[in-house]
Amino acid sequence: MGLGLGGRAVPPRLLAAGIVASVLPDLDVITLFHFGVPSSAVLGHRGFSHSLFFAALAALAGAAGRRALGAGFAQAFVFLFVAMASHGALDVLTRGGPGVALLWPITGERFFAPVRMIEVSPLGVAWLFSSRGATVLLSELRWIWLPSGLLTLVLAGLRFACARARRAR
Repeated sequence: MGLGLGGRAVPPRLLAAGIVASVLPDLDVITLFHFGVPSSAVLGHRGFSHSLFFAALAALAGAAGRRALGAGFAQAFVFLFVAMASHGALDVLTRGGPGVALLWPITGERFFAPVRMIEVSPLGVAWLFSSRGATVLLSELRWIWLPSGLLTLVLAGLRFACARARRAR
């Protein structure tokens, strides 16, 4: 999204912060591996850190540092919120795991989308070098990276078309 919108809409430092925000929810695996918290717990994997509420709090914190990100408050908040919320939104499309606590703290219920086409990534690194790893990577390429690439191209095309139309006036 940031690349398609361009550097004026999403300055490079805001883009970098968005990349960090998009993976931040998965730091919850620390509670699983180091503290033995079960995935089904609110502090477990895909719990509160994957919620829209947590995405809003993180975006608010990031927007408070808007000057360091080279962006305005609303610009930083919206971009960081979408970047972080996209993580939980994509996780509800996976075929495994405990579901996603998207609506925490309103409810601790875990959600999945009615259609789940993305293969779930096993936790850890060793799986990357297995046949399961190839299946997961191909699934992510098909359902995440190719659509993201197309969105980038569409947004960039619209941006260039609008710029050309402005110059023509």
